[in-house]
Amino acid sequence: MDLQSLLFGLFLSMFLVTVLGNLLIILAINSDSCLHTPMYFFLSNLSLTDIGFTSTTVLKMLVNIQTQSNTITYKGCLTQMYFFMIFAGLDNLLLTVMAYDRFVAICHPLRYTVIMNPCLCGLLLLLSWFICLTYSLLQSLMFLRVSFCKEIEIPHFFCEHTQTLKLACSDTLANDILLYFVTGLLGVITLTVILFSYYRIISCIMDISSVAGKYKAFSTCGSHLLVVSLFYGVGLGVYLTSGTTHPSRKGSVASVMFTVVTPMLNPFIYSLRNRDMKRALRRLFRRGVYSQ
Repeated sequence: MDLQSLLFGLFLSMFLVTVLGNLLIILAINSDSCLHTPMYFFLSNLSLTDIGFTSTTVLKMLVNIQTQSNTITYKGCLTQMYFFMIFAGLDNLLLTVMAYDRFVAICHPLRYTVIMNPCLCGLLLLLSWFICLTYSLLQSLMFLRVSFCKEIEIPHFFCEHTQTLKLACSDTLANDILLYFVTGLLGVITLTVILFSYYRIISCIMDISSVAGKYKAFSTCGSHLLVVSLFYGVGLGVYLTSGTTHPSRKGSVASVMFTVVTPMLNPFIYSLRNRDMKRALRRLFRRGVYSQ
């Protein structure tokens, strides 16, 4: 088996596992009334975002491997960048909202249903979409003013924004300022909310007298904490390597981890470490067996 076939089979398998795993999470949450809570509402939206996030890059990569052609049109590149920024931003904001949800659930349990009401949950989701759509549209419009030479070679497996801008023939100062300022601003705000939420969560857990109570409280946010660590840890590696003039092999590996591996692992983390999710998945599978 040659390298092309091996890579195609590997990435196709990872893509199918990602899509099927996240779809199972969505179906399990929708089919189980016990999971119709704010935490699982945001989790189902995170799973839907992960499907779009992976599809944006992997599908084109699979086509390129199969056809043995590593080309993409200007419009195709712009479209890929636009949707990549939308789904990457949504992942970031949804993880932040989920951290706030866990903070309210653990630190203010008696007021949880009042604070995290359906109206607020819907508003937070709409606000996340609005921010990502506006930012991605603004970046795309700014990208249109940049001129390129007739043919360029992107040192990446997809149209990564910063690497593509470095190949421009015209001045990209305004694009760079917008990119790093807004990305940095959103990153600082979301990371601050997450760190503050978990600081308060840990403080509240330490105040619980019983060991069983501490374990139960921590188990409700353990999966989310693991996903956040994975997302921001790999995302930080991609951000740091994208700033170099000549992208290294480590940067490409970090990008694959960020765009392919992280969304693939999320369903396993949330299903294997969550008893309610495991119960809902078992019920879903039993319904499928009985219906046959």
